Amino acid sequence: MVEAEREIMEAAMEAGHILLENGAEIFRVEETINRICRHYGIESSSAFVLSNGIFLTSGNVTEEVFAKVQHIPVSGSHLNRVAAVNQLSREVEEGYYTIEEVRRRLEEIRHMPGKSAHMQILSSGIGSGAFCYLYGGELKDCMASILAGILLYIFILYISRPYLNKIVSSIAGGAVATMSCMILYMLGIGRNLDQMVIGSIIPLVPGVAFTNAIRDIADENYIAGTVRLIDALLVFFGIAMGVGLVYTVKQRLML
Repeated sequence: MVEAEREIMEAAMEAGHILLENGAEIFRVEETINRICRHYGIESSSAFVLSNGIFLTSGNVTEEVFAKVQHIPVSGSHLNRVAAVNQLSREVEEGYYTIEEVRRRLEEIRHMPGKSAHMQILSSGIGSGAFCYLYGGELKDCMASILAGILLYIFILYISRPYLNKIVSSIAGGAVATMSCMILYMLGIGRNLDQMVIGSIIPLVPGVAFTNAIRDIADENYIAGTVRLIDALLVFFGIAMGVGLVYTVKQRLML
């Protein structure tokens, strides 16, 4: 019985870990952990979740004492894994899995493949062009933003992520997107530089992280929400700095 309870707690911790490292909200992590524990008969579990860590305990006169802490670095969002764990937790409540099957399913979810590099690059280009259009760009501006978005994500995948930290990456990404737009503008591919730049930097914006931060704060998870909000604001600041640096250099060269 003691070993079975420990396995249940480990599975609950693993589910929470996958959710948190892939961009889930704090309440979703806590809810999933509690669902798994309650379904398998552990009523004394208590989870304290921060933006980069989980504290999980259990134990009373009838249940084994369990305590574990896991550090989970702030990373990107992979919502397909979040959705998969959510679905798993609901199926667990309906009695579809034994705890051994849950552990195996969680391992499969952890290793779910992300989007291919080609798909990410193409999505960046299409998203950049679409947002350029939404912000008032003409057809030629959208075409230029698509090219700039593609160049930006090639830079992110093969230079920024492997070699740069988050703040430097944000500054460099903003600069690359702006410089690409300026070059295309000078070549006559686009007509409205501002709309081109706005569209091309959209792939850098941490929209999911910012939204989750606001939601965590609204749910009174102030520590986790504040950490996520600061992380998102640092990215915003880095993007703005990169764009501003390129514009400043351009103005100095034109004098």
